Amino acid sequence: MSKFDEKVALYKQFMDDRNLRSNTELLAAVTKGLGPSIYKADAETVSGSDAKELETVKKNFLMKKLGLEDSPELDAGIAEVMERIGKSERKKYRAVVYYMLMKKFDKESVYGF
Repeated sequence: MSKFDEKVALYKQFMDDRNLRSNTELLAAVTKGLGPSIYKADAETVSGSDAKELETVKKNFLMKKLGLEDSPELDAGIAEVMERIGKSERKKYRAVVYYMLMKKFDKESVYGF
């Protein structure tokens, strides 16, 4: 199993453990889009309490990657995903957060699904 496949399996297990449904192929596509950042401990996770980081998620992922317009719904969507993963969960994997946001805003087409 490649390191990439191991990461996808880790994220899939993380979601399964929290009863968060996922499509493994789509999760792999989101993970691939993150490039080498998944192999760096700090870049691999999202801090749910860091306003600057959440703003980066909104601007770089929701607006640039998914093509969404800036609106209060984007902030509400991020807050909802953080809540569903669990506020006390220290490891909010970026691939999982992005996957859940992509599903929330119905943007599977960005990844060819």
